[in-house]
Amino acid sequence: MVDEAPVRAERRSAEEAASGADTGEVGVGPWVGPWPDDPRYDPELLAHGDRRNVVDRYRYWRREAIIADLDRRRHDFHVAIENWQHDLNIGTVVRNANAFLAAEVHIVGRRRWNRRGAMVTDRYQHLRHHETIADFVAWARGAGLPVIGIDNLPGSRPIENAHLPRRCVMLFGQEGPGLSAAARAACDQILHITQYGSTRSINAGVASGIAMHAWIRQYAAPHNG
Repeated sequence: MVDEAPVRAERRSAEEAASGADTGEVGVGPWVGPWPDDPRYDPELLAHGDRRNVVDRYRYWRREAIIADLDRRRHDFHVAIENWQHDLNIGTVVRNANAFLAAEVHIVGRRRWNRRGAMVTDRYQHLRHHETIADFVAWARGAGLPVIGIDNLPGSRPIENAHLPRRCVMLFGQEGPGLSAAARAACDQILHITQYGSTRSINAGVASGIAMHAWIRQYAAPHNG
């Protein structure tokens, strides 16, 4: 059976815009017509509207239902980032991980990080904390995941020419110093993103998106929605 609810949500958004009822807010207002008989839908959202930063497929869905649906489709790569100085890039890394459907994001070092850049995507993305690089590496080895460092270091290879393992964890360092010495030593290989301008580096948030998309290009088929 075709799920009509996402179609109806999209149709309602188009109708609001066409009628001038769009107030500039994202999302959709209260559900119009009989409510769907589906446990994935949240009565509060149906009654008051859904202004969350989610794709139309998940309009009016409960958060737990969204996570469960994402879990059925998550990709085989993980992402990790060092957090020794409260790096402001971590929120962007989490947001990118959600966009590209990473299995998990691993925060190595300080537990606290600035969530503003995640744009609430951390509510739908699995996160795991590791106190030290040694703890993180022990987890990766136990999970059978090679650690792929992403940094423009001497001896690194361009990611554009690399074949990423299907199951892996991509590790990023702090803004400025990049991968720590302990992190470099733990990597099975280190790749860099080729640059062509005058700047020495790009920030970890941008780098993470490029690296994740390199994996996507190798393993994930395009889809609509």
